[in-house]
Amino acid sequence: MEMKTPQKSIIEAVEENKIEIVVKALERGIDVNTQDESGKSLLLIATQADNIEMIELLLQHGADVNLQDSHHDSAFLYAGAAGQTSFLELFLKHGARFDVYNRYNGTALIPACERGHVETVRLLANTNGFPIDHINRLGWTALMEAIVLGDGSARYIEIVQILVDAGCDTLISDKDGIFPLQHAERLGYTEILKILQIAKN
Repeated sequence: MEMKTPQKSIIEAVEENKIEIVVKALERGIDVNTQDESGKSLLLIATQADNIEMIELLLQHGADVNLQDSHHDSAFLYAGAAGQTSFLELFLKHGARFDVYNRYNGTALIPACERGHVETVRLLANTNGFPIDHINRLGWTALMEAIVLGDGSARYIEIVQILVDAGCDTLISDKDGIFPLQHAERLGYTEILKILQIAKN
Protein backbone atom coordinates (compact mmCIF):
# COMPACT_ATOMS: atom_id res chain seq x y z
CA MET A 1 0.00 0.00 0.00
CA GLU A 2 1.36 3.39 -1.01
CA MET A 3 2.07 5.71 1.87
CA LYS A 4 0.82 9.26 1.40
CA THR A 5 3.32 12.03 1.96
CA PRO A 6 2.15 15.04 3.99
CA GLN A 7 2.27 17.05 0.75
CA LYS A 8 0.04 14.59 -1.09
CA SER A 9 -2.36 14.46 1.83
CA ILE A 10 -2.88 18.23 1.93
CA ILE A 11 -3.34 18.35 -1.84
CA GLU A 12 -6.11 15.76 -1.57
CA ALA A 13 -7.65 17.58 1.38
CA VAL A 14 -7.85 20.81 -0.62
CA GLU A 15 -9.29 18.95 -3.63
CA GLU A 16 -11.93 17.37 -1.40
CA ASN A 17 -12.61 20.59 0.52
CA LYS A 18 -11.68 19.12 3.89
CA ILE A 19 -11.08 22.36 5.75
CA GLU A 20 -10.25 20.86 9.14
CA ILE A 21 -7.57 18.58 7.71
CA VAL A 22 -5.99 21.50 5.84
CA VAL A 23 -6.04 23.66 8.99
CA LYS A 24 -4.27 20.95 11.00
CA ALA A 25 -1.72 20.35 8.23
CA LEU A 26 -0.88 24.03 8.03
CA GLU A 27 -0.61 24.23 11.82
CA ARG A 28 1.90 21.36 11.66
CA GLY A 29 4.00 23.41 9.27
CA ILE A 30 3.11 22.00 5.87
CA ASP A 31 4.02 24.53 3.15
CA VAL A 32 0.94 26.51 2.11
CA ASN A 33 2.52 26.80 -1.34
CA THR A 34 2.70 23.04 -1.87
CA GLN A 35 2.18 22.11 -5.54
CA ASP A 36 0.92 18.93 -7.15
CA GLU A 37 2.68 17.01 -9.93
CA SER A 38 1.50 19.47 -12.57
CA GLY A 39 2.62 22.45 -10.51
CA LYS A 40 -0.84 23.47 -9.33
CA SER A 41 -0.65 25.25 -6.02
CA LEU A 42 -3.17 24.59 -3.28
CA LEU A 43 -4.60 28.03 -3.94
CA LEU A 44 -5.01 27.33 -7.66
CA ILE A 45 -6.74 24.04 -6.88
CA ALA A 46 -9.15 25.83 -4.53
CA THR A 47 -9.72 28.58 -7.10
CA GLN A 48 -10.55 26.10 -9.84
CA ALA A 49 -12.96 24.41 -7.44
CA ASP A 50 -14.64 27.78 -6.78
CA ASN A 51 -14.10 27.27 -3.05
CA ILE A 52 -14.04 30.61 -1.26
CA GLU A 53 -13.68 29.20 2.26
CA MET A 54 -10.56 27.25 1.30
CA ILE A 55 -9.18 30.23 -0.61
CA GLU A 56 -9.56 32.51 2.40
CA LEU A 57 -7.90 29.95 4.66
CA LEU A 58 -4.90 29.56 2.35
CA LEU A 59 -4.54 33.31 1.92
CA GLN A 60 -4.57 33.77 5.71
CA HIS A 61 -1.57 31.43 5.81
CA GLY A 62 0.31 33.37 3.14
CA ALA A 63 -0.49 31.49 -0.08
CA ASP A 64 1.22 32.94 -3.15
CA VAL A 65 -1.43 34.12 -5.64
CA ASN A 66 1.18 34.29 -8.41
CA LEU A 67 2.55 30.74 -8.22
CA GLN A 68 2.19 29.13 -11.67
CA ASP A 69 1.65 25.54 -12.78
CA SER A 70 3.03 23.79 -15.86
CA HIS A 71 0.42 25.57 -18.04
CA HIS A 72 1.44 28.95 -16.63
CA ASP A 73 -1.83 29.29 -14.72
CA SER A 74 -1.76 31.02 -11.35
CA ALA A 75 -4.71 31.57 -9.02
CA PHE A 76 -4.82 35.22 -10.12
CA LEU A 77 -4.57 34.50 -13.85
CA TYR A 78 -7.11 31.68 -13.67
CA ALA A 79 -9.61 33.82 -11.78
CA GLY A 80 -9.33 36.51 -14.45
CA ALA A 81 -9.99 34.05 -17.27
CA ALA A 82 -12.85 32.43 -15.36
CA GLY A 83 -14.52 35.70 -14.43
CA GLN A 84 -14.19 35.08 -10.69
CA THR A 85 -14.27 38.76 -9.80
CA SER A 86 -14.67 38.35 -6.04
CA PHE A 87 -11.60 36.09 -5.97
CA LEU A 88 -9.63 38.64 -7.98
CA GLU A 89 -10.46 41.31 -5.43
CA LEU A 90 -8.99 39.10 -2.73
CA PHE A 91 -5.91 38.26 -4.80
CA LEU A 92 -5.27 41.93 -5.55
CA LYS A 93 -5.13 42.52 -1.79
CA HIS A 94 -2.68 39.65 -1.38
CA GLY A 95 0.10 40.65 -3.74
CA ALA A 96 -1.16 39.87 -7.24
CA ARG A 97 1.56 40.75 -9.74
CA PHE A 98 0.81 42.21 -13.15
CA ASP A 99 4.04 41.04 -14.77
CA VAL A 100 3.29 37.32 -14.41
CA TYR A 101 1.74 36.13 -17.66
CA ASN A 102 -0.27 33.15 -18.89
CA ARG A 103 0.82 30.69 -21.59
CA TYR A 104 -0.08 33.24 -24.27
CA ASN A 105 2.09 35.82 -22.51
CA GLY A 106 -1.11 37.62 -21.57
CA THR A 107 -2.53 39.25 -18.45
CA ALA A 108 -5.61 38.27 -16.46
CA LEU A 109 -7.52 40.99 -18.30
CA ILE A 110 -7.07 39.69 -21.84
CA PRO A 111 -8.97 36.37 -21.51
CA ALA A 112 -11.59 38.14 -19.39
CA CYS A 113 -12.26 40.39 -22.38
CA GLU A 114 -12.31 37.48 -24.78
CA ARG A 115 -14.84 35.58 -22.66
CA GLY A 116 -17.10 38.52 -21.94
CA HIS A 117 -16.62 38.78 -18.18
CA VAL A 118 -17.86 42.35 -17.80
CA GLU A 119 -17.36 42.84 -14.06
CA THR A 120 -13.92 41.26 -14.14
CA VAL A 121 -12.92 43.63 -16.91
CA ARG A 122 -14.34 46.58 -14.98
CA LEU A 123 -12.28 45.64 -11.92
CA LEU A 124 -8.97 45.05 -13.67
CA ALA A 125 -9.22 47.93 -16.14
CA ASN A 126 -9.73 50.31 -13.24
CA THR A 127 -7.04 48.83 -10.99
CA ASN A 128 -4.22 51.27 -10.48
CA GLY A 129 -1.12 50.24 -12.40
CA PHE A 130 -2.71 47.40 -14.33
CA PRO A 131 -1.18 47.10 -17.85
CA ILE A 132 -4.37 47.62 -19.80
CA ASP A 133 -2.52 47.83 -23.14
CA HIS A 134 -0.32 44.77 -22.68
CA ILE A 135 0.20 42.88 -25.96
CA ASN A 136 0.18 39.09 -25.79
CA ARG A 137 2.06 36.56 -27.92
CA LEU A 138 -0.66 36.70 -30.58
CA GLY A 139 -0.03 40.42 -30.94
CA TRP A 140 -3.34 41.39 -29.37
CA THR A 141 -4.35 43.73 -26.56
CA ALA A 142 -7.37 43.23 -24.32
CA LEU A 143 -9.33 45.61 -26.57
CA MET A 144 -8.39 43.65 -29.68
CA GLU A 145 -9.51 40.36 -28.13
CA ALA A 146 -12.83 41.85 -27.03
CA ILE A 147 -13.50 42.84 -30.63
CA VAL A 148 -11.98 40.01 -32.68
CA LEU A 149 -12.91 37.13 -30.39
CA GLY A 150 -16.13 38.63 -29.03
CA ASP A 151 -19.47 38.52 -30.84
CA GLY A 152 -20.37 42.21 -30.81
CA SER A 153 -23.21 41.63 -28.33
CA ALA A 154 -24.17 43.94 -25.46
CA ARG A 155 -21.59 42.58 -23.02
CA TYR A 156 -18.76 43.08 -25.51
CA ILE A 157 -19.98 46.58 -26.29
CA GLU A 158 -19.88 47.28 -22.55
CA ILE A 159 -16.39 45.81 -22.26
CA VAL A 160 -15.08 48.01 -25.06
CA GLN A 161 -16.66 51.05 -23.39
CA ILE A 162 -15.06 50.12 -20.05
CA LEU A 163 -11.63 49.78 -21.68
CA VAL A 164 -11.97 53.07 -23.54
CA ASP A 165 -13.19 54.88 -20.41
CA ALA A 166 -10.23 53.43 -18.51
CA GLY A 167 -7.89 55.00 -21.05
CA CYS A 168 -6.83 52.09 -23.25
CA ASP A 169 -4.93 52.89 -26.43
CA THR A 170 -7.33 52.30 -29.32
CA LEU A 171 -4.57 52.79 -31.88
CA ILE A 172 -2.53 49.65 -31.20
CA SER A 173 -2.76 47.45 -34.28
CA ASP A 174 -2.42 43.68 -34.54
CA LYS A 175 0.58 41.96 -36.15
CA ASP A 176 -0.90 42.63 -39.59
CA GLY A 177 -1.21 46.35 -38.95
CA ILE A 178 -5.00 46.24 -38.64
CA PHE A 179 -6.47 48.53 -35.98
CA PRO A 180 -9.36 47.77 -33.60
CA LEU A 181 -11.61 50.21 -35.44
CA GLN A 182 -10.95 48.42 -38.74
CA HIS A 183 -11.77 45.05 -37.19
CA ALA A 184 -15.01 46.42 -35.75
CA GLU A 185 -15.93 47.82 -39.15
CA ARG A 186 -15.10 44.55 -40.93
CA LEU A 187 -17.18 42.54 -38.45
CA GLY A 188 -20.13 44.92 -38.64
CA TYR A 189 -20.06 45.80 -34.95
CA THR A 190 -21.76 49.16 -35.30
CA GLU A 191 -21.98 50.11 -31.63
CA ILE A 192 -18.36 49.20 -30.95
CA LEU A 193 -17.36 51.14 -34.04
CA LYS A 194 -19.13 54.22 -32.67
CA ILE A 195 -17.28 53.96 -29.36
CA LEU A 196 -13.93 53.69 -31.11
CA GLN A 197 -14.70 56.56 -33.49
CA ILE A 198 -15.58 58.83 -30.55
CA ALA A 199 -12.41 57.77 -28.75
CA LYS A 200 -10.34 58.57 -31.85
CA ASN A 201 -11.68 62.11 -32.12
